[in-house]
Amino acid sequence: MSAAPAGPLSRSSSCTRAPLLAPFPVLGAYTRLTEVHPALRVVCAPPRAGKGWITAAQLAAGGSAVDAFTARDREQALLGYGRPLRPDVAAGLGLYRYAWSVSLLLTLPWFLHRRVPLLPFPAVSVHRARGTVSLAPTGFACLPGDPVAVRPDAVPVADEAALRKVVREGVAGQVGPVLEGFRGRTRRGTRALWGLMTDAATESLWRLARLLGEEARAGRELRLLLPGDTAPFAGGAAFRELTVPGGGSVLTRDRASCCLVYTARPTSCLTCPRTHDADRITRLSTT
Repeated sequence: MSAAPAGPLSRSSSCTRAPLLAPFPVLGAYTRLTEVHPALRVVCAPPRAGKGWITAAQLAAGGSAVDAFTARDREQALLGYGRPLRPDVAAGLGLYRYAWSVSLLLTLPWFLHRRVPLLPFPAVSVHRARGTVSLAPTGFACLPGDPVAVRPDAVPVADEAALRKVVREGVAGQVGPVLEGFRGRTRRGTRALWGLMTDAATESLWRLARLLGEEARAGRELRLLLPGDTAPFAGGAAFRELTVPGGGSVLTRDRASCCLVYTARPTSCLTCPRTHDADRITRLSTT
């Protein structure tokens, strides 16, 4: 999978599940995801391997699965930047892009519907060429007042804070084991890698919310979800506003980690700590 760029795919979300009741209440969020970001498709199905599919368990084991997964990042960089990524940069970028997509499995249904799928590890597999993620939920968490809270596959939680905790634990439970599989190839420490996970979870929902016309609300919600003191995540959403020419403001943030892609291209990312605010304003004003 990829962060901002990803492979083309069809516009649909489906769920094949015996133990869950139909219709599964988070599917609407995945349909909206593909409507506004066609490069990513979500299907509900058991994890699968082979024919382009890689499971989360395979990535957590490291080795050849990680090499196969990051081959796409190396190829895209060579085509886009005209020079190869260092092996550690390719691994970090691949991990970020995996977490970018997988985080949305939990954060987007929470953001749109206040429902969070319950995903034991390993419940995810990915097909990078198709831009598809599969998941196999066992149920979902929701608030007590939700009309679907009476379903037998629902797990009502006390309040908004408790539901945010379910989101954080769900994301950490999915990306944490995979992070360990990538660790040796990234040549980074624990805090740097969990900072990368904070960035992926924040920036994926931020991106989707902008496409949905709800960027301002996403900024508020993400500050609550990742305030900066929620281990194992390192750092927080930490949004701030920049005043742009002609008045008005835009959201920005400084990433908790760095993808190191600047080592292969002349410009740094818009939210990179290396990018000064004046440069951000200039680039935002010309897009």
